[in-house]
Amino acid sequence: MPSGGVRRNSGRAPDPNALRRDRTDDAAWVTLPAEGFDGAVPAFPLPAIPIYDIYWEDKRRIKEFDKDATDDLHAREIELWEDLWSKPQAAMWSKLSLKYEVAAYVRGYIESTSAESNSGLKTAALRMAAEIGLSLPGMHSLRWRFSEDELSVKRSSAPARKAATSAKARFAALSNG
Repeated sequence: MPSGGVRRNSGRAPDPNALRRDRTDDAAWVTLPAEGFDGAVPAFPLPAIPIYDIYWEDKRRIKEFDKDATDDLHAREIELWEDLWSKPQAAMWSKLSLKYEVAAYVRGYIESTSAESNSGLKTAALRMAAEIGLSLPGMHSLRWRFSEDELSVKRSSAPARKAATSAKARFAALSNG
């Protein structure tokens, strides 16, 4: 294994508010719309996974296609797919043409949450989430951030009521009357 050098995900996560943001080798941060993606949701690009019932009858293995289970699994994939494409990260997925990566995450996530799942599938789903920017560490490594809600910024910057400034009022507040 090589020693030294920069490795992906090593060190502290980048900070968009750091004072040293004026370096020429520093990639710019991308601001995602806080209200979510308002573009067209692409069609789910992967075919439905066929589900089979496998059982034994008279010492013979029988394998029958289960249309209801196949349709149910595909419906869950479509539901998650549509939910993900309403998130702010979908703006960058659309711009970078990452529909197959997002579809692979959908399929991996659904598989990792099944009863037959193992820790490897769960780990893979977590890593895919970071790679497409669904987790906070993933967003930091991609240098994506959410835009601020203008209404909440205005509310927080509105002047608050001033506290009493006289010595008598401050003393009364300390002694509870």
